[in-house]
Amino acid sequence: MTAELVRGQNHTLPQTRLEIRVSAGSPVVAGATLGDERGTVRGAEWIAHPASHRVPGLEVSRQAAADHRLAVDLDALPGEVHRVTVVLALPVGAGRPVSFGAVAAPFVAVTGLDGTEIATFTLTGLDTESAVSALELYRRQGAWKVRAVGQGYAAGLAGLFADQGVAEAAETAAAIQEAVASGLARSVTPPPRTTEGERVRHPAGPAAAGAQAPAPPVPEAQPAEPLGNPASARTEAPGGGPIDYAHPRRQTSAPPPPPPTAPPAAPGQPARPVAGDATGWSMDERLYNQIWGMFEDLARAVAAYRSAVDFAESRMDQELDRALSDPRNRIGGAGDRAREAARAKRDELTGRAREALERDLAQLAAESAVVEPALPAAYAGWDNPVWHAYRVPMEIPMALRLGDLRLGEAPDLRIPLLVRLPLERGIWIDSGRTASEAAASTTGDQLRGLAVETAVTLAARLLAVYPAGEFSVHVVDPAGSAAGQLSPLVGSGVLAGPPAAGAEGVASVLAHLTRRVDLVQMAIRAGAADALPPDLDTGEHLLIVNDFPHGFDDRAVTQLRYLADEGPSVGVHLLMVADREDARAYGPVLDPLWRSLLRITPVADDHLADPWVGHAWTYEPLRTPQGSRVLEQVLALVAEARRGGRR
Repeated sequence: MTAELVRGQNHTLPQTRLEIRVSAGSPVVAGATLGDERGTVRGAEWIAHPASHRVPGLEVSRQAAADHRLAVDLDALPGEVHRVTVVLALPVGAGRPVSFGAVAAPFVAVTGLDGTEIATFTLTGLDTESAVSALELYRRQGAWKVRAVGQGYAAGLAGLFADQGVAEAAETAAAIQEAVASGLARSVTPPPRTTEGERVRHPAGPAAAGAQAPAPPVPEAQPAEPLGNPASARTEAPGGGPIDYAHPRRQTSAPPPPPPTAPPAAPGQPARPVAGDATGWSMDERLYNQIWGMFEDLARAVAAYRSAVDFAESRMDQELDRALSDPRNRIGGAGDRAREAARAKRDELTGRAREALERDLAQLAAESAVVEPALPAAYAGWDNPVWHAYRVPMEIPMALRLGDLRLGEAPDLRIPLLVRLPLERGIWIDSGRTASEAAASTTGDQLRGLAVETAVTLAARLLAVYPAGEFSVHVVDPAGSAAGQLSPLVGSGVLAGPPAAGAEGVASVLAHLTRRVDLVQMAIRAGAADALPPDLDTGEHLLIVNDFPHGFDDRAVTQLRYLADEGPSVGVHLLMVADREDARAYGPVLDPLWRSLLRITPVADDHLADPWVGHAWTYEPLRTPQGSRVLEQVLALVAEARRGGRR
């Protein structure tokens, strides 16, 4: 029976190999410290955190996430350790919550390796604290117990570590937050929650994905800003005006549930999937929420499978250690029989876990087969027939598809990667060499060419989903190295001007967009939208920068960082095509720039992480079908609509 602890209460642990699961309403950093008999942490080597995620007997997550699983083997801890303290902290950065009082109360569960809950604790009553000692496992008279702590620290991790006796508390806390910031740059931004915005779960579908290792419930949360969302600084000008960049259909009240569109399934049969099977105010919103639900279902199903496999392996190791510790089993056939029995049990457990995963994958595949053909153009791949019936829209959609995501356990199941519109952070298409198999089989010149092609197709999608004249694209190509790949944009006439070349061209475009950001920000702060110059285009703007940092001096680099930081809040967005190694000469001055951008790649690469369990997902960019002219046809329609709007 699960012990539901309150602050200060303890409970005996029946085993020494455990998992500690954390669920929060927004991404948090999860770590653990090892303490001696007095609870003192003797050094940084006794702290498990994202930059050093393993210490003897303990492993934690490598990044901030809404859900965590910490692995604990109390028998493997150093003999001097008498206490393990689980710590949670909020990642620092613009647009992120600064205290636990602003987010949902975290929920912590201590479980066995099979997912059985031993003790749970909900950390209520937190206010200004940004770090908290959630619970501690401690040794008393040879037995291990768990105690609910819930001690918060307004001074953050530095204050928590100082309280535990860490000599260089501030330096250690800063190093952890730096590692977390690098990890957050990999994370896919989750959609904001609504009070009733949960996906409708079918009883026999992916909701059963956690059967092997069920996730603890997430406490009710108020709607929160998405992770890394610079739009939190967006302010509508008093009285409206031409500079309101808030999405017109982003509602603050709970959306209605989806209408019943399919008869219930027969008893014992999985529910039939339906496109738009999620809450929302419109079909676009319901499809958006459904895709995110599929994304989360797949993440949790695979997490449950991996947890079950890890449990089976660790159980086999324990049984082998037990059997072979007896000298009598080291001779004759007893040892062989023990090995065979342990491996058979491992295979049985893994087989059952695989069967559960296959059932969930089959349900998700069936859902994907129904959802994909129903997607609107903004959510659809280039091979979807919806593009052949394309017409320039009258309003922007909720989101845009950037590519597809998949996991190794389900290579044929692809989840669309959707980002909200207007864009809330810039995008970096990494043209450098990565460790992926696809990159290894591609030359450096091919990677650079594919990176520009990816930027062109992404710019085309953005132009296609905005009403005519409400989105402008500027290109900076200092050396003119991407003339061939840019020809669809140049030839169709959809660019705001010819691609800028040379240092002078770079300076001119950056000055123009920087002036626009300055003027709109001043108008918003002063409540004087009508005072903007008549020649100022208040629509959305995208700046494509190719071959950075070629053609950029220090002033241009400073302006680029300014546009990346301040531009999204007033409708100026950045799309970088660059190899980070080429910019090493600038040193750490550009690190905040890279971290502020969503990194994607021109070939398949497993660098993006989900916000729930932190899987490394393989990202695949969208490509037009071989021989298809869909891109040119769409751009021609966009250009025609823009010319018609200027008449």
